[in-house]
Amino acid sequence: MFTFIAKFFLSLHWLVFVLILLLMFSNTDSYAQGKVKGTVYEISKAPLVGANVYWLGTGQGTVTNQEGRFEIKVSKESKKLIISFIGFQNDTIDVGKKVVSGDTDNGGGVNTPTGVNDLEIVLKSNTELAAVEIVGERKSSYTDYLETKAVKVMTEKELFKAACCNLSESFETNPSVDVNFADAVSGTKQIEMLGLAGTYTQITTEMMPSVRGLGAYFGLSYLPGTWIQSIQVAKGVGSVVNGYESIAGQINVELKKPEDAERLFFNAYVDGGGRMEANLNLAQKLGKNWGTALLLHGSARPFRSDMNHDHFLDFPLTQQFNIINRWAYRNAKTGIEAQFGVKYVTDYKLGGEFDFKQNGKTFRTKPVDHSIHSDAEHAGMPMDSVQRSPIWGLEINTQRTEGWGKIGWVNKKKPYQSVGLQLSATDYRQNGYFGLTTYRGNQQTGYANLIYQSIIDNTNHIVKMGTSLLYDNYDERFNAVQFARKEVVAGTFVEYTYTHSEKFNMIVGLRADYHNLFGAFVTPRFHARYAPTEKTIFRFAAGRGQRTANIFAENMSIFASSRSMRIQAENVNSKAYGLNPEVAWNFGLNFSQDFTFKGKEGSLSIDFYRTIFENQVVVDLDKTAREINFYNLDGQSFSNSLQAELNYELARHFDVRLAYRLYDVKTTYHGQLLQRPLISQHRAFINLAYMTRNRWTFDYTVQWWGRKRLPNTSANPEKYRLGEFSPDFFLMNAQITKSLNKKLDVYVGLENILNFQQEMPIVGHDQPFSPYFDSAMVWGPIFGRMVYAGVRLRVK
Repeated sequence: MFTFIAKFFLSLHWLVFVLILLLMFSNTDSYAQGKVKGTVYEISKAPLVGANVYWLGTGQGTVTNQEGRFEIKVSKESKKLIISFIGFQNDTIDVGKKVVSGDTDNGGGVNTPTGVNDLEIVLKSNTELAAVEIVGERKSSYTDYLETKAVKVMTEKELFKAACCNLSESFETNPSVDVNFADAVSGTKQIEMLGLAGTYTQITTEMMPSVRGLGAYFGLSYLPGTWIQSIQVAKGVGSVVNGYESIAGQINVELKKPEDAERLFFNAYVDGGGRMEANLNLAQKLGKNWGTALLLHGSARPFRSDMNHDHFLDFPLTQQFNIINRWAYRNAKTGIEAQFGVKYVTDYKLGGEFDFKQNGKTFRTKPVDHSIHSDAEHAGMPMDSVQRSPIWGLEINTQRTEGWGKIGWVNKKKPYQSVGLQLSATDYRQNGYFGLTTYRGNQQTGYANLIYQSIIDNTNHIVKMGTSLLYDNYDERFNAVQFARKEVVAGTFVEYTYTHSEKFNMIVGLRADYHNLFGAFVTPRFHARYAPTEKTIFRFAAGRGQRTANIFAENMSIFASSRSMRIQAENVNSKAYGLNPEVAWNFGLNFSQDFTFKGKEGSLSIDFYRTIFENQVVVDLDKTAREINFYNLDGQSFSNSLQAELNYELARHFDVRLAYRLYDVKTTYHGQLLQRPLISQHRAFINLAYMTRNRWTFDYTVQWWGRKRLPNTSANPEKYRLGEFSPDFFLMNAQITKSLNKKLDVYVGLENILNFQQEMPIVGHDQPFSPYFDSAMVWGPIFGRMVYAGVRLRVK
């Protein structure tokens, strides 16, 4: 049935495009004859653009256009018209004295003031009110009260609480996102949401696809923290406007923009592990309509360290350089806005045993030709034919180039009507080796998304519709075996938002896509919000997600092991490694309650999310310690996530955040329903943040991680065996920041205060070319106590 619906919906693909064009240039007024019209000014008679105009006690409203004008249909329920704008006092117009020209829907007339079709309303500034002491401020992390989806916004202030060097390290103070090392040799951190790998979370940059495809493993480290203006974290499925790939959640990153970024921002950082970073952001307005920003990042780790004495580098030696040049254009007269820019990243890593040298020419022999085999061939890669080398090492070279653009138009006469086009093109190239394993991956991506937005009758009914195109060209070579494919996905979507006052709103979305390899499919999404009181909110979300797994790029930690790779498919060269796409349904319920206790504000949030997989590409580390098996799901696979979070202002400028989450994540592995390995079922979290009057800021975070199930290693010799479960452990981090003035901050921090380290993070570290070598069994910190320091300079 879904296939039929998708094909029918996709037959409207070009019709949607034509309809958008017709609606853009249509001057037809959708309102009934009975209307109130007018203009809203400030005291200087300058028009107020975007002022809210609505009938008291109803959800019927509109906003003023670029000239401050508005039109609103006469209400049957209210005669009081409210005009409001941030920074100004509200005004109330009693529409009850004269008659509007034209009939209302019930055939009668309503009384309105004289000059109803040309009202002139002047709002007074709030500065004319009596002076009051402001004791409240927006929190560093918050959820918008009116937002239909439960979106947690992390501001720059929140990111500055920890050593936020890149996106993968930006969630140390967020209990909803788990951050762990992916392996013990590459220094890469990965995120998890709802107990699922980060690949099930759609990561976007300013609502455009960002970290995906072959770049999923290292991509989080390519977005420096000092470039980030804010991060929006949403659990569960996202909007159909942004695509079909979100399953566990969506993380959207807003970068510094030319129009509101500091003129100059500089940050320098160094830590005890030898990591050094420098960041420089420059922004400049050019005339009335233009602005530009240049964001620069450079980092290096030139020193070798082996704090756990296993003869392997704790971190690889690295060199990374990132640059973004972005431009913004805004013309208030025409309603046209545009952004475009380019981004380039080059990243180099060298790791492995402590004495391994660059390029490995002295220490490394020619790799053995390991083959990938399908089940039809009944064979895995040979393990006893590995040629021995005295020193194990890795080298990874990555270059990523991206260009993007956005252009939008807002109808001056109808400011609720707009059209936008998003475009991006990316070239990703990676080349490297892990011991005797070689890997090369290239990906070219093109993306286009056309979005039209308008209202149906009034602003209570908002509709978005559009069409999208996604193109991916993959070319991978694992040792001597090449995998190449092209994916082209064309889609059409529509999303309807209904608002009934401030108590209830919902979003219903549907998109249909056609995939050149997997055919047509439909993605329904639903979000709802109900607020019975001003401080109590219930939110619900449900929907479907689909994605194509890139089994090599997403599981690169296995390259740093001696495991054979087996793909259980009839033809590994068909479609995507011979495997079907991953499909899942996600359902979530969120409850939030704001409260005041002893004069201080607080909030409580409880949510539950369940993800059910119809199909999944299973990564099986349990069948045998000699192999990693990939196959499509044959049985059940699900994730249950329960989380409670309490935020409270214990004293002025002293905030406390407590959280606890429980995971139940199970997948069918070779016929057995087992807990997913390396996932902590229990996690508790405490964050304390205090700021003094003389600009000292103290942040302290404690995390407790419950035990994790470990993959089966019973076939190994006893010295290379792991237990069934890891132990539980605590992590403590602290940071102190001193603002010397409005321009200059200095900070110092300490990570892993208790100096807890995982025992034997690399299995078989003393025999790296033996069948038992495995650096992917990481369940805890692989380095000890770490001190860091930095400085921030900003010029507004």
